[in-house]
Amino acid sequence: MPTKAICHYFYRDTILPTLKTMGMGGDNVAELLLGTALVESRLTWRKQLGNGPARGLYQMEMATHDDIWNNYLSYRKSLADKVLQFKTNHKANAEDELINNDLYATAMARVHYARVKEAIPDAGDTEGMANYWKKYYNTILGKGFPDKYIEVWNQTVGELLCDGK
Repeated sequence: MPTKAICHYFYRDTILPTLKTMGMGGDNVAELLLGTALVESRLTWRKQLGNGPARGLYQMEMATHDDIWNNYLSYRKSLADKVLQFKTNHKANAEDELINNDLYATAMARVHYARVKEAIPDAGDTEGMANYWKKYYNTILGKGFPDKYIEVWNQTVGELLCDGK
């Protein structure tokens, strides 16, 4: 489990600046992204355990990454340009970027959630966030469960966001 300090730095130095640059923030969005990274990778694993296809701290699969680009961002140039500014260079390998570039991975996770029509739950609604993550990120095919999201959130974050903003 990551320490609260690591969690705080990731929230402050990665999630918040990415959302601000994209103009797609809000406390609820930032909490959802932090919760997603925590439950997916514990802010530790950059490649899925067991050689699975998921990559980066958000454990996004390349098929999902490519679908976002082909079927969403390709029709939204302004948003695509915002995401592209996080790549280390315009020819950077997408898989390497998801694994090693947390700003890019955060932008891609944000866009993944932006495709969802249902509103993101309110900040502080951990159960709502857990169910939203399961339904729209982990999906019914994923091995994650909302109760694990809640457990990881409570063990790692606690009052961190209230104290650390």
